[in-house]
Amino acid sequence: MAVFTQLSDDDREAISVAYGIAPLTSVIGIADGNTETTYLFRSQRGEYIVTLFENGAEPFDLERAFRTMELLSAACVPCPKTFRTETGGATIRLSGKLVAVVGFVQGTQSACAGPAQCFDLGRRLAQIHRTLMPASPEKREGLPRGPIHGALFPDNVFFLGDCVSGIINFRLRHDDVLIAELADVLVRWTMLSNGALDGERAEAILKGYCRVRQLQDNERQALAAFALAAAATFIAVSEGSIDLRVRAENAFLSAQSLFAARETPIGAA
Repeated sequence: MAVFTQLSDDDREAISVAYGIAPLTSVIGIADGNTETTYLFRSQRGEYIVTLFENGAEPFDLERAFRTMELLSAACVPCPKTFRTETGGATIRLSGKLVAVVGFVQGTQSACAGPAQCFDLGRRLAQIHRTLMPASPEKREGLPRGPIHGALFPDNVFFLGDCVSGIINFRLRHDDVLIAELADVLVRWTMLSNGALDGERAEAILKGYCRVRQLQDNERQALAAFALAAAATFIAVSEGSIDLRVRAENAFLSAQSLFAARETPIGAA
């Protein structure tokens, strides 16, 4: 993806001064994202990711994302370090576009995470849910509801070895049923070409999640239905309707089997 907005020397100076990261030693455009321009700024102080939002971003959304990352970082969830202006703002405007700065995240993305990585991913997801959960959580039809990441997909997670080293892109944070996000993560990280979930990796995510947050009985019962919905949505959006019904049903059955034939089911208190 090409860099949409080219930064002049004056632009670079304005950003580095506003966020207290001057003087710069290098600036590199990053081919990433389709609604924003991203740069890697380097200075003697460190490395920073500078994002210019081309459309669809509001100061409120980015302020909420910053507060979310700051809260999670305080709870030892690996998130980028946030950088604010001297007045405490999360963003500035440059040529009419919002600009935000966060610390560079070490690690690599994984399109096919192994079981150990999946375990840590599940653990981190549960930490996000527990940390952001209000004192008196809402429920929808008896299912716990609260703030979720909203896009915990492979391109938003970085690993160092088997451990999650950074979770990014909290702009889509919103409230939803927690088990819905867990099902979505299972589908996006472990679904095979026939729609079934890879048993070893899916079980690792569940075990990691339940190490931090135990599932209620009704959440375990609802997981397969949410996996079916997540699979159908993902297949329809990314690949169209080819074998959608069969593959979504396979996701349902394999999610259902995660709790079958166990004396102590995963996620049982």
